[in-house]
Amino acid sequence: MSTTTDVADRVSPLKGLQQAVTLAWRTIVQIRHNPWELGDYSFQPILFLVLFTYVFGGAISGSPGEYLRVALPGIVVMNMFFVTMYVGMGLNTDLTKGVFDRLRSLPIARWAPLAGRIAADLVKHAWSVLLLLAVGYLMGFRVETSFLELLAMVGLVLVFALAFSWISVLVGVLARDPEHVQLFGFTVLFPITFVSNVFVPTETMPGWLQPVVEANPVTLLSDAARGLLVGGPVAEPVLWSLAWAAGIMLVFAPVSVFALKRKV
Repeated sequence: MSTTTDVADRVSPLKGLQQAVTLAWRTIVQIRHNPWELGDYSFQPILFLVLFTYVFGGAISGSPGEYLRVALPGIVVMNMFFVTMYVGMGLNTDLTKGVFDRLRSLPIARWAPLAGRIAADLVKHAWSVLLLLAVGYLMGFRVETSFLELLAMVGLVLVFALAFSWISVLVGVLARDPEHVQLFGFTVLFPITFVSNVFVPTETMPGWLQPVVEANPVTLLSDAARGLLVGGPVAEPVLWSLAWAAGIMLVFAPVSVFALKRKV
């Protein structure tokens, strides 16, 4: 065991990166065995987008077309938070079934299994964002800024997803089974995402709730995405979103790594 660990410690960064990419691909192709996962971050956000736009859009913004300009960037952000939970669920499954231990017993970089899991999650995020934008285009949504600002929006969402993945990693390490990770998603992420301006303007909420909504990172990231896609304030919400992402990563990355080391 010590020989394997010594070999793992001597793996070069480039070789470790190749191993992480291989493990990320392993995670992605596992979708073939669990197609419901693909539905969660593909069909579910599309369902949200279509239902909210055509059922509530007229009542909230006056017309479905006008509401689509507001809802699409917000749903992209909301979906990002929920897709991130797959990092924790997948990691928890690997830990409870011994897959993580078997991977670590191989002469590979110690960080490769976790990096591969997070990298696969980023690919899923990118797919989900592009899919929502494509469906939104068919519904009449148009990017009213520039191609560079569109890329900036995708990059900002992926950066935040990378930071939030560390919370998911911590939950995945501490939870007893994948069902408890999923329970965290429903009990914590639903309030966080719905107490925001993803679906409705902040001004329509009670006065005591508005400061909470305005400070919510979901609101800040949604505002940044709207500004980058259809125009409006960009600098302030982008900076606050990056500040939240940096804060989350600084707090949860070391805690998650420490918890994972104690677990394995």
